[in-house]
Amino acid sequence: MNDSSKDSREVNPGGAFSRRAFFKTTGAALAGSTGLAPALHAASVSAATAQSSTPTEPATVRIVLEVNGVTRTLQVEPRATLAEVLRGPLDLTGTKIGCDRGACGACTVWLDRVPVLSCTLLAVDVGARKVVTIEGLAHGETLHPVQAAFIERDAIQCGFCTPGLVMSCAALVERMPAPSAQDVNAAISGHLCRCGTYPHVVEATLDAAKAMKG
Repeated sequence: MNDSSKDSREVNPGGAFSRRAFFKTTGAALAGSTGLAPALHAASVSAATAQSSTPTEPATVRIVLEVNGVTRTLQVEPRATLAEVLRGPLDLTGTKIGCDRGACGACTVWLDRVPVLSCTLLAVDVGARKVVTIEGLAHGETLHPVQAAFIERDAIQCGFCTPGLVMSCAALVERMPAPSAQDVNAAISGHLCRCGTYPHVVEATLDAAKAMKG
């Protein structure tokens, strides 16, 4: 049988392709396109590798911070939080980063003497406001009354949440000379202490308030 008679059997009288002709045609097309796939894949991988092999330095901005009474000029990334800047270039590691989303209170510092969560505040947004960390709460070798009371009342436990708790409690006794236990509980309501030392924290804060008043 010659090729012309074979081809004629693969075409319907109405001119449409038979199933055999259809599969032969699509098979040839797929074979041709499959040959291009490795080349296209290699080109995309090569482009991605070239892009990743040329890292770019993140842009930084110049900021001026007053921290614990000292003015510091820094170059920081615009996305850097105050907590990251305190712990990083300023090496003030007393401020802890726990959840890094404003839920545990470990990163609490003062901003113009008001407790704030430093992990939720961009360093570039601090501006001229004065920052006080746990390192700046004492006066030289003299501890703040709240710090001393925390030691006396054993309100420290593992210590990770302690700096944030101290900053909030110290802010409370400085603005409220005679707080109640309820006032202390309200002041520390945003703090997570995994050791569960809250009763000691309340006792220590009340003792500190009495010492400051006396």
